[in-house]
Amino acid sequence: MSKKSVWIIVSLVGAYVVCQIIADVGATKFVQIAGVAMPAGTFVFALTFTLRDMLHKRLGKEWAKAAIIAAAGFNIFMSGYLWLMTRLPAPVWFNLADGWDAIFSIVPSIAIGSIIAEMVSELIDTEVYHFWRNKFATAPQWSRVLVSNLVSIPIDSIVFSVLAFAVLPAIFGGDKMSIIDAIIRAASGQVIYKALVTIFSLPGIYLVKDEPLEPVLLVE
Repeated sequence: MSKKSVWIIVSLVGAYVVCQIIADVGATKFVQIAGVAMPAGTFVFALTFTLRDMLHKRLGKEWAKAAIIAAAGFNIFMSGYLWLMTRLPAPVWFNLADGWDAIFSIVPSIAIGSIIAEMVSELIDTEVYHFWRNKFATAPQWSRVLVSNLVSIPIDSIVFSVLAFAVLPAIFGGDKMSIIDAIIRAASGQVIYKALVTIFSLPGIYLVKDEPLEPVLLVE
């Protein structure tokens, strides 16, 4: 494997994992744009579907699955660590302690809901992308990204919103929505903006070659 290929692999996997983590932290806050409310991690998380498709195209299906599982593991560690930090006392001179704890004490519901939704939707995205590439080999490459994302984005948004805002708060505490409210108020906005980000990120699939790499030794 050439040095260039190593850089491509590290960059794609690293970008995918980092975007997953950023999205989970961002999901602790709701924002409203043009009257549409959504978790703030929506914009970055939408990119992960295209990054996953780029991984799939360049490295193959199994590499894409491995990246999804690894990202979930890192997110579990991150959310557990942040939650643990909210349970440790802060020095009296640290004036941000109450605000910091208030934000990250809700991490379990957000993170668990997000991780489960990510695992389900990204694995579905993998299968749809794989099917579309093999079934319609002559179709434009951007169609793989568009079709797989259009299937996985609504699934991700609904699963995340229902778990994080309607189901898990009953276990970990916090305000609880009804399932219908979670879908209407939280999921709908995510679907809209993730779809927009997907459209703008479609050209990214052409940045990598359409040939899976095998894990071989680095060649100088």
